Amino acid sequence: MAIRTTTIGAYPKPDFIPIVDWFRAEGGMDTADPTAAYLDGLKAMGDEAEALFARGAREIIQDQVSAGIDIPTDGEVRRENYIHYHCRHIAGIDFTTLTEKVLRGGAYAARLPTVVAPVKAAAPFLPHDWKVAQACTDRPVKVTMPGPLTITDTIADGHYGDPKRLGADLGDALNAEVLALAEAGCTHIQIDEPVFARKAAEALDYGFDNLERAFAHCPPGVTRTVHMCCGYPDALDNPDYPKAPQQAYLDLARALDASSIDAVSLEDAHRHNDLSLLELFGRTTVILGVVAIARSRVETVDEIRDRLTAAREHIDADRLMAAPDCGLGLLGRTLALSKLTQLCTAAAQVT
Repeated sequence: MAIRTTTIGAYPKPDFIPIVDWFRAEGGMDTADPTAAYLDGLKAMGDEAEALFARGAREIIQDQVSAGIDIPTDGEVRRENYIHYHCRHIAGIDFTTLTEKVLRGGAYAARLPTVVAPVKAAAPFLPHDWKVAQACTDRPVKVTMPGPLTITDTIADGHYGDPKRLGADLGDALNAEVLALAEAGCTHIQIDEPVFARKAAEALDYGFDNLERAFAHCPPGVTRTVHMCCGYPDALDNPDYPKAPQQAYLDLARALDASSIDAVSLEDAHRHNDLSLLELFGRTTVILGVVAIARSRVETVDEIRDRLTAAREHIDADRLMAAPDCGLGLLGRTLALSKLTQLCTAAAQVT
């Protein structure tokens, strides 16, 4: 059986979707209001918004399927970024009250939505997004959402004064969406926790507990996935963008393997790991990043195949999957499709 393939989340938006990705907003991630353009984009689509989002999801999923991806996503086509889109559907987070905050260990600063009251889930919204996307293919579509620690790090807290307690309530709010997705029939749910790699001590102290709250009572037929990259770039072909310590994967591996998580996504293409890391996962599937999302160079099939073959020396084939390091939004459609095609061709050669 060949190595299975998936994508992580974001995909380049079609030109007819006027929702501006956060990292492409005027002024970039350091802009005064990184999500201001979101409502403008929705207004520009008007009554055609839902039809355009459905068309966008279909094109994005068709790209992935044509490349050979086994478990595609909708490319997060509805989202201005993977965190704030979800936060707009959580009561207690105010997008009109913005607070300036330094993020990701000083990587950038932004004015962020602010927690002004206890957070709790509003009406479920992701089952709708998933149903629209799943209607585009007979392959299982994965839904992604931000994790409690990553949300806490990417909003401002004006109410709790305690990140552990805020994260616990966020975990409960996310759980409502997880259970609604599972009830709707979604079998692949991914929670993104890149901040785990930047704040490993906090992840071990309470981050995993709050992640478990998010997945609580999730039925056994659903694959619980966690994405844990080391940082997203602000521009293509910038080799020195700030990254989390690579040691974090080693620090977190055993705790993750002891959790209820079924699969973990780790980046490896931008910065190779010592692949003996994979031996720390005795039961968890590893989704290994084998194409870089911050470089315009397209990896060769031989390079990708050789890396997956090397990984196979440390983990069973049925617990190894191939993917990009992270979301593909910076690459543009042509580059993204080229990289995915190379990835899938290489993965098909590894058993």
